[in-house]
Amino acid sequence: MGFFLFLLISYILLSISLFFLFPKAGVDGWKGLVPGLNFVEWCKLIGRKGTHAAWLLFPIVNIFIYAGMAIDMVRSFRHYGFLDSVLAVLFAPFYFFYLAFKPEEQYDGPTLIKEAEYKQQLLEAQEENQTRKLKKLQSSNPYHKSQVREWAEAVIFAVFAAAFIRMFLIEAYVIPTSSMEGSLLVGDFLFVSKAHYGIRTPETVAMIPLLHNRAPVIDAESYLKKPKLPYYRLPALESIDRNDPIVFNYPEGDSVYIFPGRTWSIHDYNRGAIPPQYARQIKTGNKKLVVRPMDKKDHYIKRAIAVGGDSLEIRDRQVYINGQPADNPEHLQYMYQVTFPNTAINTRQFSDWGISSEDIIAQQGNTTFIIVLSNEQKAKIQGLDEGITMEPMNIGELDTNPEKLFPHDPKNFPGWTVDNYGPVYVPEKGATIKVSPENISLYKRIIGVYEGNELAIRDGKIFINGEETDEYTFKMNYYWAMGDNRHNSEDSRVWGFVPEDHIVGKPIIIWFSTKEGSIGNGINWSRLFKYVGNLK
Repeated sequence: MGFFLFLLISYILLSISLFFLFPKAGVDGWKGLVPGLNFVEWCKLIGRKGTHAAWLLFPIVNIFIYAGMAIDMVRSFRHYGFLDSVLAVLFAPFYFFYLAFKPEEQYDGPTLIKEAEYKQQLLEAQEENQTRKLKKLQSSNPYHKSQVREWAEAVIFAVFAAAFIRMFLIEAYVIPTSSMEGSLLVGDFLFVSKAHYGIRTPETVAMIPLLHNRAPVIDAESYLKKPKLPYYRLPALESIDRNDPIVFNYPEGDSVYIFPGRTWSIHDYNRGAIPPQYARQIKTGNKKLVVRPMDKKDHYIKRAIAVGGDSLEIRDRQVYINGQPADNPEHLQYMYQVTFPNTAINTRQFSDWGISSEDIIAQQGNTTFIIVLSNEQKAKIQGLDEGITMEPMNIGELDTNPEKLFPHDPKNFPGWTVDNYGPVYVPEKGATIKVSPENISLYKRIIGVYEGNELAIRDGKIFINGEETDEYTFKMNYYWAMGDNRHNSEDSRVWGFVPEDHIVGKPIIIWFSTKEGSIGNGINWSRLFKYVGNLK
């Protein structure tokens, strides 16, 4: 609603400015107030056909069309400077008011037609070898641009276009961790479509183009938190179905500590999940907390195991949705204790099999390793030597922090592990549930953070926005995200639900892939231009 209000106010200001500006160009002012007709007349005033205004109906394209029309309008009033063009694009209504109310500002005619005529005069003078006339035309050419300006405008347009394509249509993404192996490998470079699940308009508008949240040289955030726009999403091309891969903003990433190679949330710190060497820096104040808006949280990629309205449970590693066994991904991975008969086993093929260095979790003795493997990878390792043994790991026995897993409430949800978890209800928009001190830890972040309510628990009672209640109605859909690498993935089992406003897009294609994330290790040629939109 807020986004539409911003657009509405901007359009009203623009229409009023055209109402005052049109008479200077011999057009009735009332035409500037009529939706559609105002843009048709605008096109005619700059030297384009009225039908050119139809391009303004096409999302994303209309941004560039509008920018060109604004520039050509001020050029039609003989304002040809670089700064004039910038001001026309950024503040068109206010610049138009200036042109309308300043008496000496006069309409000079449709700039595109006049420029074409001037270029024709230059061409004719050159062809007829009229040197004197040619020099005179060149010296008084109002449309001439210096080489520096030509380059500057080309670079600005390229960056502007790339930034808008990245912001609204397609964004490049690289797989940084092994949480989705062996479906998506460390070092896979993806194109992510933002249109499939609905284009999300940006909340943060003042930023360094083409950077997500961190400027590498200055090692600081690459954006300003204000001004900002409210959340809005255009209609989706398709809905998110169970098992669809999704790219989203890290739900707990609003308050983070940034270390080389890894970002930790304040919630990780409070739960004691950060390694001691990093925790000490935070405790002593050497590492400062960074607070980020929603659209500048880090990007994660997982699989939407469950969608709004589902009930999820994990029993002995198997996911159950609404009481039925879920379809397992083709390359599902778990942790195994692998013992080789000797130390001479050749592991050079591990990378080709999708077994990264991250998948080798630990070494126990000279010949025993803890490795994350899929069934296919297990078979390939077994083929190296019949004497190799592989035993599944009991991850529950390795978890020493009772508050590690969501909802971080072992008192009311005892005994949950990554392999035996739940049941959990995944909220659906419009659904109403009963809330109590016993189950509120599941939904307190949704109620208090994602949906912006004031939540309090006093004397064993729940208060939402100051009123005592025992139920809550959800405002958004939510998703349960898990990695295919089930034993080496920080996912919803750690930080809970993914809100629909955090959804960024759908991975579509692997356009490049390096072995284990390093070009020095070689290129995964077989993965280049691999379609992953319907990843199984």
